[in-house]
Amino acid sequence: MPKLARLSAKKLIQKLKQIGFVETHQRGSHLYLKNEENTKIVTIPVHGSKDIPIGTLYNIVVKQAGLSIEEFNNL
Repeated sequence: MPKLARLSAKKLIQKLKQIGFVETHQRGSHLYLKNEENTKIVTIPVHGSKDIPIGTLYNIVVKQAGLSIEEFNNL
């Protein structure tokens, strides 16, 4: 099974924007992105330049965005 590399929130947002996610709003330190094609909403914690923990990253990529780990790593 492929592994996820640790990323900062900034890099994660860049990768998700490549596949069609757009910023909708921000509430505190959480940024919300929406994909217009399949109406998926993703919540990303933005805490400066800190890397997102692997469990949180997995939840965002696989469960919220609906991508496989291989698809995400190929972006």
